[in-house]
Amino acid sequence: MKTSIVDTHQQLTGWGRTAPTLADVRRPQRADEIAALLSQAPSRGAIPRGLGRSYGDAAQNGGGLVIETGELDDILEFDPEQGVATGKSGLSLAALIRAVLPHGWFIPVSPGTRQVTLGGAVAADVHGKNQHRDGNFCDHVEAVELHSPARAATITRDSDADVFGATAGGMGLTGVISTVRLRLMRVETAWMVARVRRLPNLEALLVEMTDLDDRFQYSVAWVDCRARGRNQVRAVLTLGGHAQMDDLDPRRRRQDPLRYRDSTWMTVPWELPSGVLNPASLAAFNEVVYRRAPATARTGLTGIGPFFYPLDVVSGWNRVYGKRGFLQYQFVVPFGAEQVLREALDMLSQAGSPPSLSVLKRFGRTAFGHLGFPMPGWTFALDVPVGGGDLDRALCSLDEKVAQAGGRVYLAKDSRLRRELLPVMYPRLAEWRAIQAELDPGGVLQSDLSRRLAMVPARG
Repeated sequence: MKTSIVDTHQQLTGWGRTAPTLADVRRPQRADEIAALLSQAPSRGAIPRGLGRSYGDAAQNGGGLVIETGELDDILEFDPEQGVATGKSGLSLAALIRAVLPHGWFIPVSPGTRQVTLGGAVAADVHGKNQHRDGNFCDHVEAVELHSPARAATITRDSDADVFGATAGGMGLTGVISTVRLRLMRVETAWMVARVRRLPNLEALLVEMTDLDDRFQYSVAWVDCRARGRNQVRAVLTLGGHAQMDDLDPRRRRQDPLRYRDSTWMTVPWELPSGVLNPASLAAFNEVVYRRAPATARTGLTGIGPFFYPLDVVSGWNRVYGKRGFLQYQFVVPFGAEQVLREALDMLSQAGSPPSLSVLKRFGRTAFGHLGFPMPGWTFALDVPVGGGDLDRALCSLDEKVAQAGGRVYLAKDSRLRRELLPVMYPRLAEWRAIQAELDPGGVLQSDLSRRLAMVPARG
């Protein structure tokens, strides 16, 4: 019989590779081992971890226990007629796509990487380029098997609305998920129809997205925050949807319309020197990206991989930022607070820490969960290298502006928010804490994130 594998004192970080901490790591082989791991957790508690794609410290637990779910990666059931799949929590979105796409199904909501587990997608209630139309990942989850210190149960949005709402976006602090049942999306091909256009400034981008987003299932804008001159902050907007059979060239693609490739093109095997990412190299890269996009909208076919997961073609791309790593600061502000988008870029630029990569999306729906991130409005994700300028002061000031505008930062990306702003940004925090306390009366579930933000009371 298989038993849990223990790695003592393993150093862990988030995807941004900042703030490493040491923890005992155990990888259960079976779901029935989870209860024992929780009951044996040390005073610093335990937290589940998938593939480590949270950018900050949500899946770290310095001095405590981390329960990695990577061995729980099987597909348990798949109904190709109804489009419902049940998988263990450690199953990656990449593996799920490979299994279901040949049958004409795709995941209903996809984040910017396929290297996310089903359990992690629920814990962060991930969103994608179609949030304005299709909501969040958990809007399509039919059931979750949740192992909390107080009990283990299968929960649904209808039968256990409070527990489901606390778990969806609860950052693993309500329990360890062992299985997820997901309702899939029907597709005819493995191709996307993409409409691409470059725009000269932020104002033109906001107008274009407001006018056109509702006509397309997917929408995302790359923003060049390093442009200078009259048309500062130029952008490339991509709108699209899943290609139908009639969209394909019969001579080239109709013979195998659901063929899918998810291989990587290259690997970054080690940390690059910090000087590689400098103002000149980033400006040159952004110039190429902007100039490659047409000034007049152009529509064409592209694969699912390039459309949803452009960074996945480079394995270990986070090492490009060197030893210091990087922060991804993602926030959302409601419609009417567009000035915060401009202020964010200005503040980071003035602090000497302009973002290396920036992505803007338009949200249309409020997340179901108590700690859900999306709300109707604009969300900006800014990758910022650590070590340049007065970054911490700039982000602290930006936190205040986001909170004053009625917005919030995304906990799955956060690594430095001040705890006093958490209840301001997440007004349902008290409700979530009450449910979490019922599921975990002994305070077993803890993480570096939860202690830093005082989300739950610490045990011991």
